[in-house]
Amino acid sequence: MIALRSFVFVTLFYLWSVFVAVGLSPVLFGPRRWTMALIGVWGKGIVWLLEVCCDIKVDVRGKEHMPKGAALVASKHQCMFDVFAQFAWLPDACFVTKKELMWIPFFSWWARRGQMIVVDREGHATALRKLMRDSKERFVDRRQLLIFPEGTRMAPGAPPDYKPGVAALYRELDVPVHPVATNSGVHWPKHGFIRRPGTIVFEYLEPIMPGLKRAEFMRLLQDRIETASNKLLDL
Repeated sequence: MIALRSFVFVTLFYLWSVFVAVGLSPVLFGPRRWTMALIGVWGKGIVWLLEVCCDIKVDVRGKEHMPKGAALVASKHQCMFDVFAQFAWLPDACFVTKKELMWIPFFSWWARRGQMIVVDREGHATALRKLMRDSKERFVDRRQLLIFPEGTRMAPGAPPDYKPGVAALYRELDVPVHPVATNSGVHWPKHGFIRRPGTIVFEYLEPIMPGLKRAEFMRLLQDRIETASNKLLDL
């Protein structure tokens, strides 16, 4: 039964995504806020499909810590759902995405119109400078910049591997960092189409204020995210 429900969800997920990306593409000719509003509707539609098809509820916790203006959001990353779920509730999210994804038809149109930040992970210092420059430009519009500190999906409970990019952003942008814990990979695995019933939690944790030394910041960020994420694995 789980396999059948998962198959139905995956089918409807792609149909819904194609409908939005292709059928509603004229929205891209309007203001950016139209694009972001529709991306939010797309995300909410996926949350609804998960509950209806797979009996997976999405619970957003720590809303008192959720940013409303310019902020850096550092989120645990366990599955593809993490990439677009937070569009459903953050006011004006801006994701950092790798340039390889910009080859995907239609995705690149929406990413560019939504002014997401594209980075070349092989670009090293040049890529980091571009990331800083683009991030500061997005903050002029009071957006929430979302980054995955580990840079890639990690299986639930796997040893963490936090990259230094988030520390550079923390230092240069001088804004609060909002850690986010999740257990999404338990119900939406990194690989395969099976979606396991239960509750996916995104928990916004107490923000880390600017001004800490790099090592202290990285230790605190990792400790908060990993401790909270591991607790969620028992749900």
